[in-house]
Amino acid sequence: MPKLWNDTIAAHRQAVREATLDTTAALVARDGLAGVTMSQIAEETGIGRATLYKYFPDVESILIAWHERLVAAHLDHLAKIRDHVADPGQRLAEVLEAYALMRYRHHHDELAQLMHRGKRVADAERRLRDFVRHLVEQAAAIGKVRSDVPFDELSGYCLAALSASAQRRSKEAIRRLVLVTLDGLAPRR
Repeated sequence: MPKLWNDTIAAHRQAVREATLDTTAALVARDGLAGVTMSQIAEETGIGRATLYKYFPDVESILIAWHERLVAAHLDHLAKIRDHVADPGQRLAEVLEAYALMRYRHHHDELAQLMHRGKRVADAERRLRDFVRHLVEQAAAIGKVRSDVPFDELSGYCLAALSASAQRRSKEAIRRLVLVTLDGLAPRR
């Protein structure tokens, strides 16, 4: 087949996939998780049920794909913040604040809560922990973060501490939580 034809088919498949993910997330937000069916998704997306089943076997697989896309977008966002700040200490602070704000925004989302249970989230958590650990290591290398505790433990501390951002009531409270978390990383005097 000609390259243009292949590109057109690939673009169409990607558009159908993205529309399915977006539509499913919107339906869950509107109707609740239990109220969403494959028939409803097909109808709202404007594709046939048979076509939908070629892409996804069930609603759960769509939700898993939606969550994977969301995690990738969040990690991309954090990477962009990381890449725009030269100082490792400031870079760590800005990434942790962005992460805490993401937790704050998505905490009440029924779909996000479901997806953050069990084995589905293990790979995403590992990727996030590795990302933060690398930032902690860089900040420790210039003396901005303590080095008497293993970096895996420090990155775990950051993520655990900032999980409390989901219960905060304001962005100012989130920023205070980030400052307290960063104080816990400070080198011992």
